[in-house]
Amino acid sequence: MQATLETVREGVAYFTSEGLLCAFNTSFPTLLDLPPRLAVWQKTRLADLRAYEGIRPIADQVFSPPDAGQTGTDTQHIVWADRELDIYKAPVTTGGFLIGVQDVTARLRAETMVRQSQKMEAVGHLTGGVAHDFNNLLQIISANLDLAVAGAGVQADPRLRERLQNAIGAVVRGSRLTGQLLAFARRQALAPKSVDLGRVIRDMSDMLRRTLGENIQIETVIAGGLWNTLVDPNQVENTVLNLAINARDAMPDGGKLTLEVANASLDDAYAEAHAEVTAGQYVMLAVSDTGTGMTPEVMGRVFEPFFTTKPEGKGTGLGLAQAYGFVKQTGGHIKIYSELGDGTTIRLYLPRTRREVDAPDATAGRVVEGGTEHILVVEDDEGVRAAVVDMLGELGYRISKAENAESALEVLGREAPDLIFTDVVMPGNIPTREFVRRAQAMYPAVHVLYTSGYTQNAIVHNGKLDDDAVLLSKPYRKDELARKLRSVFAGTARGAISQPKPAVAQGPRGKVLVVEDVALIRVTTVDMVEQLGFVAAEAVDAEQALVILKQASTIEILLTDLGLPGMNGYQLVEEALKLKPGLKIIIASGYSTSEDQSNRPAGARTLTKPFDMQQLRRVLET
Repeated sequence: MQATLETVREGVAYFTSEGLLCAFNTSFPTLLDLPPRLAVWQKTRLADLRAYEGIRPIADQVFSPPDAGQTGTDTQHIVWADRELDIYKAPVTTGGFLIGVQDVTARLRAETMVRQSQKMEAVGHLTGGVAHDFNNLLQIISANLDLAVAGAGVQADPRLRERLQNAIGAVVRGSRLTGQLLAFARRQALAPKSVDLGRVIRDMSDMLRRTLGENIQIETVIAGGLWNTLVDPNQVENTVLNLAINARDAMPDGGKLTLEVANASLDDAYAEAHAEVTAGQYVMLAVSDTGTGMTPEVMGRVFEPFFTTKPEGKGTGLGLAQAYGFVKQTGGHIKIYSELGDGTTIRLYLPRTRREVDAPDATAGRVVEGGTEHILVVEDDEGVRAAVVDMLGELGYRISKAENAESALEVLGREAPDLIFTDVVMPGNIPTREFVRRAQAMYPAVHVLYTSGYTQNAIVHNGKLDDDAVLLSKPYRKDELARKLRSVFAGTARGAISQPKPAVAQGPRGKVLVVEDVALIRVTTVDMVEQLGFVAAEAVDAEQALVILKQASTIEILLTDLGLPGMNGYQLVEEALKLKPGLKIIIASGYSTSEDQSNRPAGARTLTKPFDMQQLRRVLET
């Protein structure tokens, strides 16, 4: 009988009708955290256990016998020694009764996580949709205010000019609000770069001191040998500023704010305990304060949008929600630790990258200038379309306009624009990316600039822009539109390249075989290769690639994914070099290409996904 009891996962104990403990398994005292003196066979009595139970802060009545006349099982739920326990009791027909103890901690925590995830997802859908529609309204207001400010009558009326500037400031604040909503909903467009997070925090120190005031002491602790991390640096700065302001508000009489950056590894055990975490290497940013701290009830809701403990009018409740959405969209993890009266620490775990630090954007602060190029505006919202056309006209551009992809293709049948400025989400049967593909087939040298007030759509995958897509998020000012257009025409915008001028005759630069099993990546890579002046062939796996190599003697470069189905990239390269010993090899992989060099053939070049047009150009040209 004892051996049988020990195989039962639940804790089980049998008490005689006189209250004597005469059978139990080891799980019973373990789950109830009983001292050894209270778990002795045929010596421990129910009265002893009732006395021990009575000294607990909350008497849960675990050791009371079943009610007289009870025939079934009586179950109650308690929290004992930090465990969630279901206690069931049942009378035994020969006298006495059983007490069973089941540990349901893991199940209840998992259910809580699922409910929280579902709630956050539902709120995210709502806030994302609201932000999208609000951004379209802000775009109309912003564009018309910019045009009004430039009018001659406004320049002569200081009071009117001041009022318009106040209105523009309100649009900027509204745009910041929708940006926070999109961040929480994980629908903002991130432009991730490889950055040194320690340098970002050092650069922010002076600004934080001015923002927080003299009664807040700021200390930064940057670990040596810090890894680079792949994040949007602007969003990192916004997140740190929001966390710092929250910390300041939690220290009304002053205190200390500590910013710590260090390398961190989250292991499998931690990932198993936190379902949304992927085990791996991260760069950890901790923001700690010596403020009032939070209760467990508040901590359970801090990441919800619009939830705030601040007085009416003192906060939007979006700071931590924005931080939560940004970290999750980046592929990281956020953890909060707080004790009432002892302060709060919020840790952000951002994914490590082995890429070199990216150079800063050179277009910031550039003088606003227009142009004379021909631009086709494709926008379904009539008010937004009219405002954009007016702004482009003020900048000197020649303009055509269309309300959707179908009518835009009709315009392209008559005219050859220099650039297509298109909204991403439009009604009609032709998706935006399909429309752009057709337009570039008609005019290979045409530039494309996307715009959207809601970025979970055709050009954003997992919250990150495709490498060949250039986006101007709504709402935007006229000077932002002007700078973005000039950077696209100059080929310096993210994802853009300088197109060859039609007057210059250029022959093919060589033929590239692109081997990639993911259709969207393959099509995009082929487009990038052809835009760089190369001829491209494509294959979905190694077997098809080898057939093409046997048939096409003109292929000079093999660009293959490493993780192909069946025969992998290294095996394909080995077989391909047997067929064409002089073949040039480029290996692309979503994993770090520096980790495993043992199988890489001599002379092969590597591309780490995601790669942009400039990275592909450098590898192909060398």
